Amino acid sequence: MADTTLITRLDTRLDQLVNIDMGERGVEHLFEAARALEGRSLIGAAADALMAVPEGGTVVLTTGSVSRAWITPDLGENDGPSGAAAIARALVLARSVTCVMLCEETLLPAIRKTCQAAGLFPVTLEQAAIAKADKSLATIVMLPYATDDAGGQAQAEMLLADLKPDLLFSTERVGRNEFGVYHSMRGIDYGMGRARVDFLFDLALERGIPVVAVGDGGNEIGMGKVADHVKAHVPYGDKCQCGCGGGIGAVTSCDVLVTAACSNWGCTAIAAAMAARAGDAKLMHTPDREALLLDTMVASGLINSTHGIVDDSVDGFPRQSHIAVAELCRTIVSRAL
Repeated sequence: MADTTLITRLDTRLDQLVNIDMGERGVEHLFEAARALEGRSLIGAAADALMAVPEGGTVVLTTGSVSRAWITPDLGENDGPSGAAAIARALVLARSVTCVMLCEETLLPAIRKTCQAAGLFPVTLEQAAIAKADKSLATIVMLPYATDDAGGQAQAEMLLADLKPDLLFSTERVGRNEFGVYHSMRGIDYGMGRARVDFLFDLALERGIPVVAVGDGGNEIGMGKVADHVKAHVPYGDKCQCGCGGGIGAVTSCDVLVTAACSNWGCTAIAAAMAARAGDAKLMHTPDREALLLDTMVASGLINSTHGIVDDSVDGFPRQSHIAVAELCRTIVSRAL
C-alpha cells in the first residue's frame, strides 16, 4: 500500500476532478459543504469506508432511476448503473463481499446486463454463498424493491434482518423530500413507479449501519446531509414545480456523502481510490470498461435523461467525457500503483 501522505494527495485530486461543475447544477457548493462536514476528502472517506467492510461481508447497493414513468416504468436513465457496477466490482475483488443490488423490478434487466458487462455474474443469494466459499466466480445478487411506501418500509425491515449488511451504498438514487415527494432535477413529481429504497437507508442509519451515498443534484439519497445548501444553491432546491410546498432536496442523510458533477464520475473516482489503497490496478474502472458499459446501457435502452434520448451521453455529457474521467482517475492514482 502507498504511504498515507501520497494517498491523501491523490484523494484530494480525485475530489477536485469530479466536482468541476460542468453542468451548472450547483454541485461545487454541495461539495464545499460536504467537504467541510467530512473534514477531509470525500472520495477518500468513501474509499476508506468501503475498504473497511469485513472480508467476506455483505454490502447492499442501490441505483437506477425510473425516468419517464408516466410513459412507461420500463425506462431508466444511464447515470447510476455503470457507477454502481464499478463499485460492486471493486468490492468483490478487494473484499470478497456479497453484493446485493436493489432497484425497481422494471429496471432489473438493464442493470443486470450492466453489472454483467462489468464482470459480475448475476446469481441468487444461495448461489452467491457457494461462489464466495470457493472463490471461483465474481457474482452479484439482484433483487427488486417495492414501489409503494408501505411495501418499502416492510421490505426495509425484512432485508436488514435477512442480509445483516455491513454497509449500504447508494448512487444516483432519488430520495423523497420532507413532504414525501420524489422530484426530478426540473422540480416535477418523479415518484410514480419508483422504488422506495430510501426507507431502507433511513432504517440502516437508525441502526448504526454505515451508509455511503453519491449524488450530483441534491435530490438523491444522502443529500439530506447538506439539505440547507441544496435549498440555497440548487435550482428548485427550495421550491419545486409540483406544488407540494417543498423543494427537490432528499431528506435521507448518510455517513459519507460523495458529490460529483455526474454521479458515475464519483463512483469511478472511488474505485480509483480503492485501487490505490489496495495497490491493485484490477479495482480500477478503466476507460475501456467505461466504453463497454456505455455501449451496454445503450443496448439495454437506458436513456440520457438530460436529452431524453437513448445514446451514450450521460447527464448531457458526451461519451468521451466519461472515458476521459476514467483515464484521468487512473492517471491520478498511477503513482500509488
